Amino acid sequence: MTRVAAVDCGTNSIRLLVADTDPATGELTDLDRRMTIVRLGQGVDRTGRLAPEALERTFAACREYAEVIKEHGAERVRFVATSASRDAENRDEFVRGVVDILGVEPEVITGDQEAEFSFTGATRELTGRADLHRPFLVVDIGGGSTEFVVGDDRVRAARSVDVGCVRMTERHLVRDGEVTDPPTEEQIAAMRADIEAALDLAERTVPLREARTLVGLAGSVTTVAAIALDLPEYDSAAIHHSRIGLDRVREISRRLLHSTHAERAAIPSMHPGRVDVIAAGALVLLAVMERMGAEEVVVSEHDILDGIAWSVS
Repeated sequence: MTRVAAVDCGTNSIRLLVADTDPATGELTDLDRRMTIVRLGQGVDRTGRLAPEALERTFAACREYAEVIKEHGAERVRFVATSASRDAENRDEFVRGVVDILGVEPEVITGDQEAEFSFTGATRELTGRADLHRPFLVVDIGGGSTEFVVGDDRVRAARSVDVGCVRMTERHLVRDGEVTDPPTEEQIAAMRADIEAALDLAERTVPLREARTLVGLAGSVTTVAAIALDLPEYDSAAIHHSRIGLDRVREISRRLLHSTHAERAAIPSMHPGRVDVIAAGALVLLAVMERMGAEEVVVSEHDILDGIAWSVS
């Protein structure tokens, strides 16, 4: 057994996994898994820079995570940073802060690397399932980007495109500095067109329509699943490996796109940090399912974090 710590810092959230890994058996045992909404990518699409307040929120979470890692005595730590820090002019400021707090340098990985980690984390425990047909299409809907990976036991093709729930919200659903409540039909149509163009781009590399099983990752997908399951609160165990049909995803997407902030916030399983961006995330999921002809999505709580953990085990 090797005790490892994996940190995934994305556009909307930063997450930590401390786990014991056993490469001989393929088992990964969680010791601590947590998530903090920090909105690191706040305004990056518009300004090209990480905002000072966004950096401070992220560093505060890093200080908390440093204590958890120390308490558990992790032998190896890997910190991976994704879309927002790839795009930012002042990413060196971000790197210095993380090194000062955690003692490790964040690896600003490419979209293709991000996709490979996500695929490993999501499919390692699915490969023996007789009821799930290969190849898998793993779709990781993040804040700034969405990763697409097709593979069987290993990755065959991968592509990252710049459509995530935060980026789409800021690009299409914000007017005069505020999220439109609810969005107009024109805003929804423009966002859908942007997503479809990104799917066209993804399909140049990844054969989306050849996949037999869609596996959906990250907060937008798991939140849609929680809503579909009518959970009284967010429940990772109930969500993990749930299967949500296309019609249900379409219904939830429509509901979220036409609801107010207060109505979305009142959903029992809704994380406060996702209230403003969940409608965009749900629309990305719906567009992917319709493009590939998927009748359902298999929802996974295991994702890039688990892939990062395996990479240092």
